[in-house]
Amino acid sequence: MAEPLVLIPGMMCDARVFWHQMIALSSERPVMVASPLEGATIEEMAAAILPALPERFALAGQGMGGNVALEILRRAPERVTRIALIALSVQAETPQAAAAREERIIGAQVGRLAEMVAQDLPSELLAEGPGRPDVVAMIRDMALTLGEGVYVRQCRAMQRRPDQQKGLRTAMLPAVVIGGSADPSTPLRRHEFVAEMLPYGRLVAIEGAGHLPSVEQPEAVTAAIDDWLAAPLYLRVTKR
Repeated sequence: MAEPLVLIPGMMCDARVFWHQMIALSSERPVMVASPLEGATIEEMAAAILPALPERFALAGQGMGGNVALEILRRAPERVTRIALIALSVQAETPQAAAAREERIIGAQVGRLAEMVAQDLPSELLAEGPGRPDVVAMIRDMALTLGEGVYVRQCRAMQRRPDQQKGLRTAMLPAVVIGGSADPSTPLRRHEFVAEMLPYGRLVAIEGAGHLPSVEQPEAVTAAIDDWLAAPLYLRVTKR
């Protein structure tokens, strides 16, 4: 049996954000979704997820889930066979962004969760096209299903997230960085920057996708992940 694949959704997303990848890839390997729902820091979220994971596994994270994936790799490098990072920032949040997020936390706490989620994940973050309204509707439904408590904890984690650039440079394993070509919040140049810091990283640009490429262009993302899963593992031990 091929190595298990663990998928970590991003902020206010559930397993639906990886629906195509789960269906397409589960015929060849175990696939599980580990949602970062517990803890108010990236470190606490990783610590909560790790005990339930297989002994060794391939790891993919989207957005905030990518930050959690990097923390899991830092904590248990011997258990992670390869890593995929989708639409994420590896730098700490700026004071300005943290202050704006604090306002949204307060808004969610006084009953305006839907409005705050719309500010966090506006439709403009997605590529234009006929499918955008459906993706927006799914984002709203995922967020409202998860609720205010998860929103506040995940916002706190993003406010406090560590700079993870150093960890990228020491990640001696097959790695892929996947980004939407039309993502205004995390442009391709930032994804390229992340891929260049990874010793064995490569960038895959997804045309016709914005900040949620796994949903906007699911077939292309599944193909990129499938290629990454096929990469040889010997690279990790031959790098000096």
